[in-house]
Amino acid sequence: MKILKNKLLFFLFFYFITASLYAQVNDAGLWTSINIDKKISKKFSISLSEEIRFNENISEMGSIFTDAGINYKINKIIRISGNYRFINKRRIDDSYSQRHRYYFDFSIRTKFQYFTLMFRTRYQSQYKDIYSSPDGKVAENYIRNKLTIKYELDKKWSFYGSFEMFSPLRTYDKILFDNLRYNAGIEYSINKMHSIDLSYLIQKEYNVKNPWTDYVICVGYNFNF
Repeated sequence: MKILKNKLLFFLFFYFITASLYAQVNDAGLWTSINIDKKISKKFSISLSEEIRFNENISEMGSIFTDAGINYKINKIIRISGNYRFINKRRIDDSYSQRHRYYFDFSIRTKFQYFTLMFRTRYQSQYKDIYSSPDGKVAENYIRNKLTIKYELDKKWSFYGSFEMFSPLRTYDKILFDNLRYNAGIEYSINKMHSIDLSYLIQKEYNVKNPWTDYVICVGYNFNF
């Protein structure tokens, strides 16, 4: 009986030590954004976004980026877009790494009654520290597939949930994904031009050493004209 009790205590001790180690790679974040969309014609629009992401339990400014793009609506269902994103990402020594990202989206959306279903596939290419890193001119390429379902409660309120998978395009290892995102939120339309949204996002790394999990509150303001 005493041996069993000691084994149980050892197991509990080992469990809490292991849990605390895993907790060190968990983080709480806050992502804030301002998004502007300008309609050029019935088919074309341009967009501009500014976002600040706080990490380390919302204690420091982790990333700042500016995103600009052009969007084309082929028909009511299919849309394509191309974007450029300039990123400043905080390093451990509190300096910032500069990154250039290019991505292209192909999306399909369909609506039935109060529900809208959207699927987006994205090709993404990113360069990090081009002039200060030996690997700066080597791109990190990804395919990102995202599925979103949205429910319109009325003209003002809508709810949505999404799931996104990051698939690296690397030749040295063939893995299906290394990052997953789950997001659920609510959007409020102030009027035809202004809206705000609030969501909660969980982002988890897979198939990597010491995987990281982020628990993020997202707050966004949208201006469409």
